[in-house]
Amino acid sequence: MTRSIIVTGGAIIKDKHGRILLQQRSDYGDWGLPGGGMEAGETIEETMIREVKEETGLEVNHYNLLSIYTGARMMYTYPNGNEVVFVMI
Repeated sequence: MTRSIIVTGGAIIKDKHGRILLQQRSDYGDWGLPGGGMEAGETIEETMIREVKEETGLEVNHYNLLSIYTGARMMYTYPNGNEVVFVMI
């Protein structure tokens, strides 16, 4: 068993009607915001911009930090027993 901390950057993308873009995850089918894990050497802003482009094809023109989530509600145990705590920015 391993324990890891994974830092992720995601985006709340709204259209002109205030609707929020969600995507369905391919791994376990849940719906969520576009985003993903930080690569070594990236800033969190670079992570968010890269992940939005990779997952949606959209270019990020401007952004603001909304919140940071972590803690017990962000802990996940994979079927192989590995434990992860996500830090979502």
